[in-house]
Amino acid sequence: MAHLPVSPEKLIEQFGPHLNYPPREGFAGRDEPDKAVKTHCCFCGMQCGIKLLVKNDKVVGFDPWEEFPFNQGRLCPKGVQRYMQNNHPDRILQPLQRNEGVGFTPVSWDEAMDKTVAEIKRIQEKYGKNAFSVLSGVSLTNEKSYLMGKFARVALKTANLDYNGRLCMVSAGAGNKKAFGLDRTSNTYADLEKAEVIIVAGANISETFPTLTHWVWRARDHGAKLIVVDPRVIPLARTADLHLPVRPGTDSALYGAILRYLADHDMLDHDFIDNHTTDFDKALAAVKDYTLEWAEEITGIEKAKIELAAQWWGKAKTSFLLHARGIEHHSKGVDNVLGCINIVLATGRIGKPYCGYGTITGQGNGQGGREHGHKCDQLPGNRDITNPEHRKYIAGVWGIDEKDMPGKGYTAYELIEAIHRGEVKGLLSICFNPLVSLPNNNYVREALEKLEFYVCIDFFMNETARHADIILAGSLQEEEEGTVTTAEGRVVRIRKAVNPPGHARSDTSIILELAKRLGAEDKFTYRNSEELFNELRVASKGGTADYYGITYQKIEDTMGVFWPCPTLDHPGTPRLWEDKKFATPDGKAHFNSVTYRDPGEITDEEYPIILTTGRVVSQYLSGTQTRRIGKLVDLYPEPKLEIHPELARKYGIKQNELVQVSTRRGTDEFPANIVETIRTDTVFLPYHWPGKKSANQFTPATLDPVSKIPEFKVCACNLKPLGVISPPSTASGAYASI
Repeated sequence: MAHLPVSPEKLIEQFGPHLNYPPREGFAGRDEPDKAVKTHCCFCGMQCGIKLLVKNDKVVGFDPWEEFPFNQGRLCPKGVQRYMQNNHPDRILQPLQRNEGVGFTPVSWDEAMDKTVAEIKRIQEKYGKNAFSVLSGVSLTNEKSYLMGKFARVALKTANLDYNGRLCMVSAGAGNKKAFGLDRTSNTYADLEKAEVIIVAGANISETFPTLTHWVWRARDHGAKLIVVDPRVIPLARTADLHLPVRPGTDSALYGAILRYLADHDMLDHDFIDNHTTDFDKALAAVKDYTLEWAEEITGIEKAKIELAAQWWGKAKTSFLLHARGIEHHSKGVDNVLGCINIVLATGRIGKPYCGYGTITGQGNGQGGREHGHKCDQLPGNRDITNPEHRKYIAGVWGIDEKDMPGKGYTAYELIEAIHRGEVKGLLSICFNPLVSLPNNNYVREALEKLEFYVCIDFFMNETARHADIILAGSLQEEEEGTVTTAEGRVVRIRKAVNPPGHARSDTSIILELAKRLGAEDKFTYRNSEELFNELRVASKGGTADYYGITYQKIEDTMGVFWPCPTLDHPGTPRLWEDKKFATPDGKAHFNSVTYRDPGEITDEEYPIILTTGRVVSQYLSGTQTRRIGKLVDLYPEPKLEIHPELARKYGIKQNELVQVSTRRGTDEFPANIVETIRTDTVFLPYHWPGKKSANQFTPATLDPVSKIPEFKVCACNLKPLGVISPPSTASGAYASI
């Protein structure tokens, strides 16, 4: 493979993204649907309940599902518009093959499968099994996540499988497993309602998880104090009791100083520490020099505010700490997570009503998708692929010899580096758009151009798929049965509402056909998604993410079951650790020593400003779906550079003026949005756009040494005003940026 077969403009003209709007009078059949299918939104880890209205095998609208306990009928702007991706004019309706100078042309399924399997075999015979790789995604159901892990290891027999959760949840997962031995938020979000103090750290809830805001407001109604930690005055911070505007990359210093303050003022739960935890003395020794004055200098937060936050947290009887990518997208993301956990453990507020801790999953199945085996280091049930006992158990479930199971492979960005080195020659991707999602994406583009063969399974042609040799037309969430696991740990049902249109096929049927053609048909004999789930249940049995006691019928009867659920008569576990027995080998929660260190890239004279990235309310991840929905694009048509008035004056930047942003990896221009809701040393770009509008052309590929998550949240940059006012956003066409 070399460059694109034709220009990006021609590919966009043919395959989009194009903006899709509902008819002014609504879709035909909206008021008299054939059926209303209770299912869940495909965006974000909340997985809000929704009813999809179907007429003549088309989704024509939605109704609120008021009985579903988490969102109770509420939906965010994305949820309201999620039905618009069904029957979209950009939908890939048949397999496509790269055609140099022409673009992509339709081929039959037999031709596409023959070409794909022949190239897989050629590459593996010439270079070895691990020369062919897989990149998967956590907007897939649990069943498909499990299937991708088994397919890679049993049919392809490659170690090189990873997933886009590597850009999302892995720092939280690693921290949770170190501290608790298990990776899940500790409580349902309903427990927020009577928490006396809530800390929300690096989580722009109002824009990225809007329906979760309801539970925070319920707590406020009961008198809770809300502390928001973020370099920006995000919407949730505007009415918070305390906003801590942390300098990006310094979060662990803040939590270390709070831990020391709690200890110095004896705001500790000594009984819990003494009887149910280990290594508190080591964690405390690591922060012995973390005075409030030191923390103020490092974090840029006034020491009086840090002290007040520590006092509120220390004196509370009930509390909840939530965090998301803002503290996890760092080269020390695991340290940041452990710093948060340390202050929760120090006050003993876990395993009790209205006392909780948890990470908020960002992707549609960010929780379940990181539990069942399409990570390079993981097997189903959140088992460790390097653990001999874990390998033996899963090999038995799969009916293979343990010695034939591949070992640990490369993480997502390491795979890109391996392609550059020539170790990896082929790639299959599903539900992943690395050309937009990964950092330093010009380097990613160069890797795609070095592959000898690339096959993509998707329902839209995303920016990465434009580099494919073969595109296999896959399915939307509502076109296949399955389950997902919400950010609370609640396993819920995804119900098939319609069939894939045209000649598109379900993702599962595509993978099963590939497995058959690769000679592994006897290991992939599932007749439906429920059979897949039942094998997943067995594979997870005895693991830390134990789904064995969960069945489709049980989910139907209870509107979701919380794992762990080890037996068929077990009710599930909405609140973890009530028995104070943790999933660690010694049964205790573990404090971890966290020593502050600088981020991977720091500012200097050439690049004196911190660039940080994040989301906006109307867009989702790389925008493959949401940049095609007209009303969502209208809400936020293009990325703008948020900059404080003081910094704008320093550089002579005017509102909406085009500003050249430069980092050590790239240069491009964005319209300025001058706001007072950001630190004076920091600028912000949302990351949902490709090409010249991509924030990830700037971000570094510095990885956390434990989780291997990239450092999206800290990047040194420079600014230069260009003296040109940007045209109106509605005319920018940024949704299809090249």
